[in-house]
Amino acid sequence: MAETKTDTASRTRLAPGEPVLRPGRAADPVPVPTGSLSQAVSEPAPAYRSANPAPETAPKNAEEGDSQPSAATEQGSGSDAGAPEDQATIDQALAEAQQRKLRLMLKQCDRVLLLDFDLLAMPNWPDNYSLAVARRSRDVWLFCALVAAMVFLSGLTGFIPAWVAGGGFGAFVIILMLGVPTVRRIYTARPSYLDLVVKRQRMLRDARKHIDHLEGEEGLVWQCARMTDFNASLRSSRFSELLALSEHRALARNMTRREYIRLYLIYLLEAEKAYDRVQQAFFDGNQQALCSAPHKLGRWDS
Repeated sequence: MAETKTDTASRTRLAPGEPVLRPGRAADPVPVPTGSLSQAVSEPAPAYRSANPAPETAPKNAEEGDSQPSAATEQGSGSDAGAPEDQATIDQALAEAQQRKLRLMLKQCDRVLLLDFDLLAMPNWPDNYSLAVARRSRDVWLFCALVAAMVFLSGLTGFIPAWVAGGGFGAFVIILMLGVPTVRRIYTARPSYLDLVVKRQRMLRDARKHIDHLEGEEGLVWQCARMTDFNASLRSSRFSELLALSEHRALARNMTRREYIRLYLIYLLEAEKAYDRVQQAFFDGNQQALCSAPHKLGRWDS
């Protein structure tokens, strides 16, 4: 009887489809229904699947990992696309500021175009040689008139005969008549010393009036000093005194010599060159803005 119970227990333990280990432990697989042993071995147990979820979550993590670089790439591409637009905006602002600066220069220095070259250059200015010749002629005339007057006065005192004194008086009158400008123009075309002096003073006065008109209330030389970037000659030290006088609105009344007026003329000629360059730069900036305007309109319309 004991042998029969033992055989029955052994047969029960060795029945196919039953787990080898006792149930209740975490390592035991889930019981598989009776069937082919190959199916039970090939298919993994549910407990094993739940205990190791990595194979199912790995693709999700991989997809998330793939999506994160793509988002970063999109952000990077967005920033790269925004950088040229910001740079274009900065360049446009700088160009507009430069155009405003050039326009201000053109407005403040436009009186350079009113320059009268002949009035400041003084091409008919009496030179020193002509002045010296006229002075010598004047001295000779005065000497002859003085000699004739002395002869006449000597005749009045009885020191010389009366006919000689009368001849001296006649010579004195003739010499005086030759010095009159109306009579002088009859026998000579050369101007007298007085004419040359008066001509110099008149030319200086006209030049000073023109300089006063050019300087105006603001001081043309002082305003043209900001165009030194377009003409380095305006930075020369020989113009420093002109610049200081123009800044204090005292330039016109200090132009008392021709050398000062010629220096002023040289400065205005250099300023005129700078003005032409500023004007050309302003026109080029406008042309560039007009050329870039269609591209901006097409981009905005799209």
